[in-house]
Amino acid sequence: MDFDATFDELYPPLVRYCQRMTGDADAAEDAAQEAMVRLFTHRVDGPIPAVRVWLFKTATHLLRDRYRVDENRRRLLEENPVTPGETEGPERRLERSLDRERAREALDRLPVRDREMLLMRYEGFSYKEIAEAVAVAATSVGTLLARAERRFMEALQGAGETV
Repeated sequence: MDFDATFDELYPPLVRYCQRMTGDADAAEDAAQEAMVRLFTHRVDGPIPAVRVWLFKTATHLLRDRYRVDENRRRLLEENPVTPGETEGPERRLERSLDRERAREALDRLPVRDREMLLMRYEGFSYKEIAEAVAVAATSVGTLLARAERRFMEALQGAGETV
């Protein structure tokens, strides 16, 4: 597998997917880079669609692991505060537009599988690729995506009321 060609084709959509999953550009870059490193250190080979599924699935697992670590760290700091004061600066919120905030909130309200499926579909995954990545039958992807889109629209309407 040609590193440069594979990187050029798969890295940009992988970073976008990770950023949509996390809402954090730095975390997205970290996860995407780690997934790419694992792709080449594990010598994953095959057709690009199969490699892409492997890569996005790996990035999803990395993001889930990162989320668990962050949640544990946050919980421990709440239980045992090290220093008083704010833990999150306001600059992060100022960077986003109102539309992005609403979309992020709506995505966060969705079940994990719905969010993953919608973001993968937005990145151009086929139904078959989505089915492989989230471990569902390929014949059920259309129905699951339709339901996920409906829940997203409902969550998006609800996100506008809380902002």
